Amino acid sequence: MPRPFRFGASLLTSAPAAEWRARCRRVEELGYDVLLVPDHLGMVAPFPALVAAAEATQRPRVGTFVLNAGFWNPTLLAREVTTTNDLTGGRLELGLGTGYVQAEHDTAGLPFGSPGERVDHLRRTVEELGRLLDSAEPRVPLLLGGNGDRMLRLTAEHADIAAFTGARLVPDDRDGKLVPLDTTAFGQRVGRYREFAAGREEPAELNLLIQLVAVTDDPASALRPLLDRRPDLALEQVLDLPTMLVGTLDHITAKLRALRDRYGFSYLTVLEPYMEAFAPVVEELRRNQLA
Repeated sequence: MPRPFRFGASLLTSAPAAEWRARCRRVEELGYDVLLVPDHLGMVAPFPALVAAAEATQRPRVGTFVLNAGFWNPTLLAREVTTTNDLTGGRLELGLGTGYVQAEHDTAGLPFGSPGERVDHLRRTVEELGRLLDSAEPRVPLLLGGNGDRMLRLTAEHADIAAFTGARLVPDDRDGKLVPLDTTAFGQRVGRYREFAAGREEPAELNLLIQLVAVTDDPASALRPLLDRRPDLALEQVLDLPTMLVGTLDHITAKLRALRDRYGFSYLTVLEPYMEAFAPVVEELRRNQLA
């Protein structure tokens, strides 16, 4: 049996207390299961934002999506995780990644390192957190995500939730520019993860970050700004990308069921600008799931 769908919304920008609480309550009203925050300079500070989010809501879990491991000392991070989990009533989900924006590290005066060094640091962080949080109750679920083989192997070894962005980093781009993987490359990455995870006793939940949502009868018009910026992409290519949900409500829900059937993606995350547009999809998938 496929896993039931779960839905996450990632809030990106800080706000005064009343506005932040209202945005968090809106996430809950729209039916999302998890309220998430990123870990980028210029965006919301993760842990205080999640504590405030939990205080403003009743049902959703709260989580980091994802922490930049290069910003954090594992021992100090364990303190943040423990305190935040306590203050949110055990609702925390911890997402971790290597970090991919060199400019942020430069601004913070922190080393960036090579891709291999960043994966090494993340592995040490995950292993140290596992040791430090071993006795924590309730246990904090761990989400990891990445595309390279070493990251996929680490995810298969340690993660409760395996996250995929459907994109790759442009080499040597200091600002962390990402470009989408085509369907072939995307399928290869998921397949590689499955190879590494074949020996797991319990399969991980698979998460997909949706990059764009437009419920519309006119996909070409909805995608025109993107196609103007990316003349190398054809309309049909973009519509086929797993992370692009553009079309009628029936088309989008059918696409997501097919992604779950083919790859196992049951936990779907959208960024804040698309959480309203995605809400009818959440409602439709949940209604059919309960039918």
